[in-house]
Amino acid sequence: MRILVILDPLAGIKTYKDTTYSMMVAAEARGHEIHVCEQREIALDGGRVVARLRRLHLTDATGGALDWYRLDPEAVAPLAAFDAVLMRKDPPFDMEYVYSTYLLELAQRQGARVFNDPRAIRDHNEKFSISEFPEFTAPMIVTRDPVRLREFVVEQGEAVFKLLDGMGGASIFRARSDDPNLSVIIETLNRFGERTVMAQGFLPEIAQGDKRVLLIGGQVVPYCLARIPKAGEARGNLAAGGTGVARELSARDRAIGEALAPVLAARGLLLVGLDVIGECITEINVTSPTCFQEIRQQTGFDVATLFVEALERATGAASGS
Repeated sequence: MRILVILDPLAGIKTYKDTTYSMMVAAEARGHEIHVCEQREIALDGGRVVARLRRLHLTDATGGALDWYRLDPEAVAPLAAFDAVLMRKDPPFDMEYVYSTYLLELAQRQGARVFNDPRAIRDHNEKFSISEFPEFTAPMIVTRDPVRLREFVVEQGEAVFKLLDGMGGASIFRARSDDPNLSVIIETLNRFGERTVMAQGFLPEIAQGDKRVLLIGGQVVPYCLARIPKAGEARGNLAAGGTGVARELSARDRAIGEALAPVLAARGLLLVGLDVIGECITEINVTSPTCFQEIRQQTGFDVATLFVEALERATGAASGS
């Protein structure tokens, strides 16, 4: 199988923890070819969606070497020439990302197999998409009305505010109804009614971790990674200083995963990362879900190989083809 991976610059990849790196290691171990390009190297040219790319050869699969890859000379090829195209560009999900989904969607019509499905990525805002599954969520509202945001905090006693295009725990605020900074928080995020904000009832179980539950090919990975907030923090995101602790899924984690997995897989979302706090889902990550390596390192469960096997099934390819 020939796989094209659209990813961030190779020089910035931290091989000891990067999920995309672990995918490439697992794919090459199963006999597949890896080709890479950056988001900016995809184009519509001559009526075809093409990429300026290079074949990648792993020279170190341990995650410890600085010089861990070798690249063949640059080439240009249509995306439809590959058995699978993996969109692994990290957020932010900005307009450039949206434009890339347009290109990838056109590439699909030209015969490419893209994972995750670009239309599904566009349709599943990672914050708002939980609204489809209210039986698994904490109380929440999404609004531009600053008065309603304040009322919600009063109703709940304590709430978390976030922007719909936020990432990595950025611009997340926790506020109580008696917080003297409540007005400032709302004004900062909402810009006096100019920007849409999500508010969720505060979940004190965040102290035990913000759990990343992975869904792969409609299956639930049996381990999650609980991101434990550092002292004085209410955010468990690893990017915000949280510590990752791998755990077996609780009964509730599994119930949430098993309810959502077939629905999301049917929409072309091969890999999904659910964020679960306590018994509630707080986000559905579809752009570039992570935590493969932390789970493998702490439990021995090989998430990356499970992913490549699911990719093989989705494309009808066999190991070593």
